[in-house]
Amino acid sequence: MSTAKKEYKRVTVKSLVDMKKHGEKISMLTAYDYSMAKIVDSANVDVILVGDSASNVMAGHETTLPITLDQMIYHAASVIRAVQRALVVVDLPFGSYQSDSKEALRSAIRIMKESGGHAVKLEGGEEIKESVKKILKAGIPVMGHLGLTPQSIYKFGTYTVRAKEEEEAEKLIEDAKLLERLGCFAIVLEKIPAALTKKVSESISIPTIGIGGGKHADGQVLVIHDLLGMTHEFNPRFLRRYMNLYEEMGNAISQYVTDVKSQDFPNDEEQY
Repeated sequence: MSTAKKEYKRVTVKSLVDMKKHGEKISMLTAYDYSMAKIVDSANVDVILVGDSASNVMAGHETTLPITLDQMIYHAASVIRAVQRALVVVDLPFGSYQSDSKEALRSAIRIMKESGGHAVKLEGGEEIKESVKKILKAGIPVMGHLGLTPQSIYKFGTYTVRAKEEEEAEKLIEDAKLLERLGCFAIVLEKIPAALTKKVSESISIPTIGIGGGKHADGQVLVIHDLLGMTHEFNPRFLRRYMNLYEEMGNAISQYVTDVKSQDFPNDEEQY
């Protein structure tokens, strides 16, 4: 007998655990500003990630490292003002939590107080457990992030698939179990083999959210600019483009320029 899918007027961290329990996949997308967040939220996306990927797609940096805590708070506050249904998770940026658990707590508190975000996300496992523990103890929900961790790009030296070797795969599984024990409500698994995603997802009770991790994750996340085809030079295997806005927007803007130059815009009906 089929069970009707539960409608969530407001998605919470508990909602995500319930979705996993009942076999409902979790949808997650990034957003960094009010207008985009309003569209994403109205489409019933479950989780909006205010990602440090804003460093790339909004500011044009090569990596996620340059974005600051103040900038993350600005983006997150803009998103929160638009959202009525989705759970909003905010990335703690590079340098705001890795080396000092007290600094991590201060950073997380600032995000929650100044942006109104619902949860924070941190990259890493065993090496950041003290930061995770301190943030959770303060009552702030934490989403983990394992596999390819972009804030550590200079350590890895490449954006290639992670945990293909047995030793790294075993560490990832142990880190996932650790994050669950500590109290994280979900874990992003980035760019790891699909078989490993399946193994991790089946070994923990909290949801896994995949990006380049295959179909066995409990949910999926993409960068909204990639999904809409606003970016055009980034073409990983895991990316499905649902539109080609780079071309469509370019054509529309070119037509506007032509209309202005030819004095076709504005016409008599477009003036007072």
